[in-house]
Amino acid sequence: MNADFGAPKELAGGLQQRRALYQPSLPPCLQGATVKVEYGDATTTIDPTCANVVAQAFPSTFGQPLVSFVAPPADAVNEDRPPLRVGVVFSGRQSPGGHNVIWGLHDAVKAHNPQSVLYGFVGGTEGLFANKTLEITDDVLTSYKNQGGFDLLGRSIDQIRSTKQVNAAMTTCRNLNLDGLVIIGGVTSNSDAAQLAETLVQNNCKTKVVGVPVSLNGDLKNQFVETTVGFDTVCKVNSQLVSNVCLDAISAGKYYYFVRLMGRKASHVAFECALQSHPNMLILGEEVALSKLTLMEVIDKICDGVQARAELGKYHGVLLIPEGLIESIPEMYALIQEINILHNNNVPVAEMSSQLSPWAAALFQFLPPFIRRELLLHQESDNSAQLSQIDTEQLLAHLVEAEMIKRTKQGRYKGRKFSSVCHFFGYQARGSLPSNFDCDYAYALGRISLHMIAAGLTGYMATVANLKDPVDKWRCAAAPLTAMMSVKRHLRGPGAIPIGSPVIHPSPIDLKGKAYELLREKASSFLLDDFYRTPGGIQYEGPGQDAKPITLTIENQDYMGDIEILKCCLSKVRTMVKPGCSREVLKAAISSMLSVTDVLTVMSHPLNAELPLSHFK
Repeated sequence: MNADFGAPKELAGGLQQRRALYQPSLPPCLQGATVKVEYGDATTTIDPTCANVVAQAFPSTFGQPLVSFVAPPADAVNEDRPPLRVGVVFSGRQSPGGHNVIWGLHDAVKAHNPQSVLYGFVGGTEGLFANKTLEITDDVLTSYKNQGGFDLLGRSIDQIRSTKQVNAAMTTCRNLNLDGLVIIGGVTSNSDAAQLAETLVQNNCKTKVVGVPVSLNGDLKNQFVETTVGFDTVCKVNSQLVSNVCLDAISAGKYYYFVRLMGRKASHVAFECALQSHPNMLILGEEVALSKLTLMEVIDKICDGVQARAELGKYHGVLLIPEGLIESIPEMYALIQEINILHNNNVPVAEMSSQLSPWAAALFQFLPPFIRRELLLHQESDNSAQLSQIDTEQLLAHLVEAEMIKRTKQGRYKGRKFSSVCHFFGYQARGSLPSNFDCDYAYALGRISLHMIAAGLTGYMATVANLKDPVDKWRCAAAPLTAMMSVKRHLRGPGAIPIGSPVIHPSPIDLKGKAYELLREKASSFLLDDFYRTPGGIQYEGPGQDAKPITLTIENQDYMGDIEILKCCLSKVRTMVKPGCSREVLKAAISSMLSVTDVLTVMSHPLNAELPLSHFK
């Protein structure tokens, strides 16, 4: 374990030092030491058909209410606040802005009571299990404010899942007498946080567990979480790199650049970067999965684009793909699943190819040798394939070149020889200096985390709504982790029965959303017109300093605001339809409400809808 975690580091001067001086903006409700806590209605799950399963798995933390934080009234009595003992751990992969979560948490902890203590667990979750701590102080934080990476504390296996791991975490919480534990990470880490919170409640451990949405993949999105910390920065850095490649392509006029970007189960990074830089082609995993495109159908789609550009005399281009694309192709997903089963059964790598099913073995032998080697690599800590190590962009370039040669021999293609250059922009952006948006967002979430612990909330995630608007319009809240859970059924092998457990799943791109609609409108122009856009580097000052992800600003994601609108409408109904109102008003209200409940019943139970209430009129 690195002995230098938490040690002061030398800032290299210039931009890095100036960024350390940046003071994040805060929404009004977080500008004081205290907040007013408002409890809303009890929650259900994101998928109502899973509610019973989630409730059974989380009997102590399911159905908790939404919680909002607002500024306290001016005449609020300043009560004594007992000191708190809080721990914080990096559980997800490093993402720009993570340090600001700890900074915001620290400032809120000290504002709550100067005698409060914040412990950081050194070395990620392994440090949590082993009770290896670093007390977070002003001096410790000085050289990490607004800085990239997770090097203040480091990270490890990103997992708090097995009984042994959960018990070790609980032991640490008890030994340190923690009032709260803040877990910083993405979908997997927050699913683990929910389970840990449930276990601590059942074992009468006082430690409150809260999660913070930090993930460069941007796939922790739902009705409560509009985006994750780090997504904006990573997309801006990658968009600059992609735009540089676009200009290089058009300058040389003879290469196709195949660029793979981060994004495992969802293609959000590639999607956002395409909107920012306007490459010629974008292959989304969600599109491929929905259409059930085979590998060769994907290749044909790319080759058709190459041929269409050649007819205009253009022999260059840029193609973006997410790293998870290979798992979106049905036959490749099935092959990877078979390999995963062999790994789980401890089959030696050298013997795996001989133990594949006949169809999987045939596909495996069809693939280039370098892909075969990469598919057999040992799994990630969550038992998934090492997608970052599978050169999908090189596979596509290899097969496209073979297909273009074939088309040339058949006389279907008469242009120049196809040439490609491949890139994987995976780790270059993870340690970047965070954008102003990520700095502000992360710092606010850190402060919210403390208020959640002070309010006695456990099994919750810190959230901010209305992010597309200026900071003074942001709404701060806490949402139960179980409300974000669902059960997806998977086949673990040929003939296996479907199984599933409640977790927070990565959110795919909404192929019916406004942002995707915009992309489809521009697709033809992107393909043929070289309509490249050059966003440049991250702007920390000046006109572009407050720029946010395009997908965030286009989509209307103010779920909490919509909840308030609904409450207002229901309140108006109660006001207008009181005992003594006319029979006509009463009948109109009943008719309208029956129609609404009929629709909601069908939407909530699409497979087993009960008879509508109007049936009993």
